[in-house]
Amino acid sequence: MVSFTSANMPVNETIEALWAMNFWGPVTATLDWCEANYQFSKYIAETANTWSNIVTVGLALYGARQVQEAKLPLRYVAGYTGFALIGLGSMIFHATLLYSAQLADELPMIYVATYCSAILFDTEPGWGADNVRTLFLVSAYFLFNILFTWSYSVFRNPVYHQVFFAIVMFTNAFRTAYLLKFSEVGSRIPEAKKVSIARVFSSGAAIFFFGFFVWNLDNIFCSTITHWKHAIGWPAAFLLEGHSWWHVFTATGTYLMIVGNTYLTLCIKDDHSKYALEYRLGLPKLVRPKAKSS
Repeated sequence: MVSFTSANMPVNETIEALWAMNFWGPVTATLDWCEANYQFSKYIAETANTWSNIVTVGLALYGARQVQEAKLPLRYVAGYTGFALIGLGSMIFHATLLYSAQLADELPMIYVATYCSAILFDTEPGWGADNVRTLFLVSAYFLFNILFTWSYSVFRNPVYHQVFFAIVMFTNAFRTAYLLKFSEVGSRIPEAKKVSIARVFSSGAAIFFFGFFVWNLDNIFCSTITHWKHAIGWPAAFLLEGHSWWHVFTATGTYLMIVGNTYLTLCIKDDHSKYALEYRLGLPKLVRPKAKSS
């Protein structure tokens, strides 16, 4: 990484010269992470944090492929599409560190999390949108996200976004537990299937929370971790990019939670015998069971 060390160059000129080298110009985002900016390319602000989002996009596409193969309702395609957009938005954000790109990362997180909430609260049988409960949930979903988008454009504090995201995620976790353990609609699901759903969802939640733990370590101990990076050098130092691991762990956790919630809501809204879980390369996959030959 080029450094400007001339004692005759004023600080402002030094900054302007550095910006001139970077394709995207000055950082306008309200967040900047521990990874050094524009260390390897003038086109990518944070190399590891950018490319680690391939895991998010890849898992989203894998999930969408499952929905297509199993001929599941289109609402589940929409969920995985949003999941993929989070990965793409995050990739653009970390490549540019522009505020507009930050919104492309953060806002889809809220949109997808609240979409999952709407799916979990829609427990009426069937897939139509002609009942009062479903229509209310659709209206509430759009109203909430319009208001949140407006409010976040006014209150640009990222903690505001993080608190709302956490509230929605905890709501989804508690709703999942309620449907499995205490609801009348959940009592119609065989116990073995409820155990499978709980195992997949709780594994995802645990992996997601571990990613949050790593994210905090990266923020709190950035100076120490940066010293370690320079001590061991690159490319090995990429393994110490905590925010990149946050992407990997939260993408994996999100995939597992979506699979668990999809399986749960399919069993609630339809005949549970039409759906099953298989594992490919250690990852659960929703399938239609093959009819037994007579």
